[in-house]
Amino acid sequence: MRLVPRIVTVATAVCVASLIQVGTANAKRDKKIAPLTKEGLPNVQSDSAMVLNLEDGTVVYAKNPDRVRAIASTTKIFVALVARKKKIDLQGETEITEEDRGYAKGGARTRLPVGHKFKNIDLMRAMLVASDNRAPTAVARAAGMTPSELVDEMNTLAKDLGLAKTHFTDPSGLHGNESTAREMATALKAALEDDVIAEILATKSCSVTSIAKKPRSIYYRNTNKSLHRESNAVLGGKTGFTDKAGYCLLIAAEVNGVPMVMCFLGSKEKLTRFGDFSRVRNWVTTMLAPSDPDTGNAGAESASK
Repeated sequence: MRLVPRIVTVATAVCVASLIQVGTANAKRDKKIAPLTKEGLPNVQSDSAMVLNLEDGTVVYAKNPDRVRAIASTTKIFVALVARKKKIDLQGETEITEEDRGYAKGGARTRLPVGHKFKNIDLMRAMLVASDNRAPTAVARAAGMTPSELVDEMNTLAKDLGLAKTHFTDPSGLHGNESTAREMATALKAALEDDVIAEILATKSCSVTSIAKKPRSIYYRNTNKSLHRESNAVLGGKTGFTDKAGYCLLIAAEVNGVPMVMCFLGSKEKLTRFGDFSRVRNWVTTMLAPSDPDTGNAGAESASK
């Protein structure tokens, strides 16, 4: 039977802390964040976090998991789920319009040119791989929905998934939308159960080409930095940012062969959410490590790296 970590007591955590608190004495000097708190828990800097075991749904780690927060572009996994529910024709073609441009205002630079058509699967890739903000309303239109109908469907989907604190007012997450770390972890689990969405969420980079007299080819690199490091064994995920939401990260990964979904909301710095993922992953790795037959303690080498 595979050992699965649950939320641990402070007493247990302190024992683990003594094994993996490598280099924390120098943390202030080198301006790095200590990997563990004094209680021996992962030193997560995001405002709220949730880590779930994908195999049995048990809670591995939680920090303010039910605090309602803005979720920024992590919203887009709901757009994808609704589009798939509506049986979007992935090989169909949809043109980027002025309406799409309007809904994308206020967000990061978008690269989908107005007046160009793209295959719907490529619009899904642009939306999930690099969070292009003109894509959500175009994807909705491809699936037969207006922007307001998309929002309604997203709220319906949240209810169907039992997400009582998740609410949408905006197609992309630029100007609204709230949830919790617990509920967004559940939403990522649902997204990974769809083969098409799961494949896109695990895509490191892609190129999409418009269908026009003068085609435009656009290269996208996944904004999930943790995905680009093979040793992380990342299964997929989605990033997000607005001033109100802070930096957000949904991510799934295998840790010692155990698949887990993680959600980090409200990080103050761009890279800190990825650091939070690493700190949790290393902590879990240590918790899952086999006991040393001489000491009875879990190995700590991998968690300290």
